[in-house]
Amino acid sequence: MIFDTHAHYTDEQFDSDRDELLESMPENNIGLIMNACSSLDEMPDILALAEKYPYIYAAVGIHPEAVLTADDGYLDNIREYTKHHKVKAIGEIGLDYHWTTETKSEQKRILGEQIDLARELNMPVIIHDREAHADTLAILKEHNVYECGGVFHCYSGSAEMVREITDMGMYIAFGGTVTFKNANKPREAAKAVPLDRLLIETDSPYLAPTPYRGKRNSSLYLPEVINMLSELHGITPDEIERITAENGKRLFNITE
Repeated sequence: MIFDTHAHYTDEQFDSDRDELLESMPENNIGLIMNACSSLDEMPDILALAEKYPYIYAAVGIHPEAVLTADDGYLDNIREYTKHHKVKAIGEIGLDYHWTTETKSEQKRILGEQIDLARELNMPVIIHDREAHADTLAILKEHNVYECGGVFHCYSGSAEMVREITDMGMYIAFGGTVTFKNANKPREAAKAVPLDRLLIETDSPYLAPTPYRGKRNSSLYLPEVINMLSELHGITPDEIERITAENGKRLFNITE
C-alpha cells in the first residue's frame, strides 16, 4: 500500500476528473492520501473529500504565501477544524522566500504561532521551506517542534541538514524532484535520510516525476519516486513502499 503524504486534490487542475481519479486510487495500490491545506477557505472542500473517501485525510493551516489572509481569529478557526476526526496535522505551514520577501516578518510570526498551536493540540506539522532553511530551522527550534513532530514536505535542503531535522524528531518527504535529471542534491539528501524518517509524496498537481515531468501530477505516479528511493537505499521498491506507509501512519496517527 502506498501512502501519498502530501497532495492538493482541491486544486482546480482536478476539476474535470477529480472523482474519477480519486475513485481509481485503491485499485492502483494507493491506500492513503494526506490532502494538505494552503488557506482556510479551502477547508470545506478538503473536508468534503475526506468525508467522501475513507482513504483521504486532511491537514489544516495557512501556507506562507497566504499569510496576509490570516485575520485575528485564524488560530481559533484552525482549532475548530482540528475537531474533525479526519484532520490529522497542521499544515502546510512554513516559510517561502522564493516568491516574496515582503512578508517575511508575517511569515515567521504565523509559522511560530501555528507550531505553538500544534504543540497545544499534540498534532504534527507539515513544513513548507523554500529558500528559507536557516530561518525555518531557527523557528522550529525556538518553538520546540520536537514536542509535536512533523515533516519537511518536498524537501529541498542539503544532505547535511538532514541530521539537524531528524534530531528534532521530524520526518522528511520526497516527491518527483528526486527523479529529475541531474537532481544530485535531492538524491544525496534522500540517501542521507534514515529509513525510519523517510516519507513519499506528490505535492499533486505539481512536480510530476520523470517521465511525466511537465504533466499534472497525481498519486498514481508515486511508483517512480519509490523506484528511485529503492535505488538510493539499496532495498526493494516493496520495502520502500511498506516503510514509508508505516512511517506516514505513525506520524499522522492513522491506525487503519
